[in-house]
Amino acid sequence: MNRPYRAGILGTGSALPARVLTNHDLEKMVDTSDTWIVERTGIRERRIAEPGEATSDYGVQACQRALEAAGVAPEDVGMVICATVTPDMMFPSTASLIQYRIGAVHAGAFDLSAACTGFLYALANAVAMVESGMQRYVLVCAADLLSRITDYEDRSTCVLFGDGAGAVLVGRVPEDRGFLAFDLGSDGSGGRFLYLPAGGSRQPASAESVAARQHFIKMEGRETFKFAVKAMASSTERVLDAAGLAREDIDLLVPHQANIRIIDAARKRFGLEEEKVVVTIDRYGNTSASSIPIALDEAVRSGRARAGQLIVMVGFGGGLTWGATAVRL
Repeated sequence: MNRPYRAGILGTGSALPARVLTNHDLEKMVDTSDTWIVERTGIRERRIAEPGEATSDYGVQACQRALEAAGVAPEDVGMVICATVTPDMMFPSTASLIQYRIGAVHAGAFDLSAACTGFLYALANAVAMVESGMQRYVLVCAADLLSRITDYEDRSTCVLFGDGAGAVLVGRVPEDRGFLAFDLGSDGSGGRFLYLPAGGSRQPASAESVAARQHFIKMEGRETFKFAVKAMASSTERVLDAAGLAREDIDLLVPHQANIRIIDAARKRFGLEEEKVVVTIDRYGNTSASSIPIALDEAVRSGRARAGQLIVMVGFGGGLTWGATAVRL
């Protein structure tokens, strides 16, 4: 395919709360145990934002770090996209709040909602803008404070989630680098397996909805797990096919951090050694759309992800949605 420009990743950044919530802390809150959580999820601790903090606070930090890493001034950014399911408020968009606070005075801004797959959906939009020539630089942020919509009386879900933000700056790169292919999809029939019932037009907020705890995440764990294992593998296979690559070409797999058993299933499916898979779930839990860019940023800053390597990022989320991309750093 002939494209005016090739889009790639110019810089990465992430931000996490300082407060740590361990499995032992959760033992005092609900009927659970450190052993049970680790064996079933791989999570040992997660980060939780302080009262009064909002999603944009962490999005700003992650975006500033991505810009610094790329050596690009905020006023040169043409668009800010924020993938989130926990916006500061219904409107204005969290992306607009971030755009203002980082000084991206010439940028447009909008939010995107695709749950845990949101980062990959936002990336696809950014790449299309850069490769078409519409924008030179697009800042992609994925940020969520899932602690704000987690029911800490529900032992099946409260052990899973944490808070954080990740960002990448997408811009023009040489032909031997950049994004090679995307695979994005959705099956709305599975929306009932992972959702937040109240607060929208179907069930507006009310005293009754709050009392019924309808403003918290609801999840059918067994169905979500089965979907995730299948979606992660099939989406990765499709994106490799689209890019004309084989599983042996993967230098590093950066999966959505939802459950260590799902990650291990994907790793074994593609015959990858453990050192070729980035895992952060033990320290941060599931941070929704931000889990992939946080993991990518850690890999870049630690030297695990290097220029010239083929990176595959893959995830799934509420919708039910899925997505994957192959990019050469």
